[in-house]
Amino acid sequence: LTKHMRIHTGENLFTCTQCGKDFVDKKGLTRHLMVHTREKPFKCTQCRKSFRDRSALKDHLDSHAGVKSFSCDQCDKTFVLVSHLRTHLKVHAAVKPHVCSLCGKSFSRLHTLKEHQNIHTGMKPYICDCGKSFTAQSNLIEHQKIHTGEKPHKCSHCGKSFFYLKSLKDHERVHTGEKPHQCSSCGKSFAHLPNLLIHKKKHCPKMYK
Repeated sequence: LTKHMRIHTGENLFTCTQCGKDFVDKKGLTRHLMVHTREKPFKCTQCRKSFRDRSALKDHLDSHAGVKSFSCDQCDKTFVLVSHLRTHLKVHAAVKPHVCSLCGKSFSRLHTLKEHQNIHTGMKPYICDCGKSFTAQSNLIEHQKIHTGEKPHKCSHCGKSFFYLKSLKDHERVHTGEKPHQCSSCGKSFAHLPNLLIHKKKHCPKMYK
């Protein structure tokens, strides 16, 4: 209980000097530092992906098996990890107590706020083996799929797979016919933003001079 209360009081926390993330114990900080050192000793036998600790590898193996044991009681979404379920539940609760002092944007988790502030400071503490760096750990994880060849986002209409969730959503518009990007001048709609920009350059050239 004493350790848990540190989350609320902010006292006696172990802080990462490289990104500012806080931990209630030294063990958590030590495990986190592997993010920056890029040490990943636990390897998946089914793919080339590696992990910082054994529990993360176990969770990853569940994803290969398709095991999603944790269900949201407010919608039909299921998750491999209970931590993912907890994060998802905040979407329903709409609780965002952590506010950025620079732009006013609010977040449900303090860690997410700290990563967001990297955008303002230009800090990119999450570094890939290829040398590319990122402001947020989630962006690094998404990027690393290019190297591993992992394409976890699969289209339910045609079976095509993608590295990124955004790419899948863009692709699905081919099947759904959705065109969310509308020209403010003539009202014509497009499935993809680049197509709208090309259209505007032709019909509204003064905007691009």
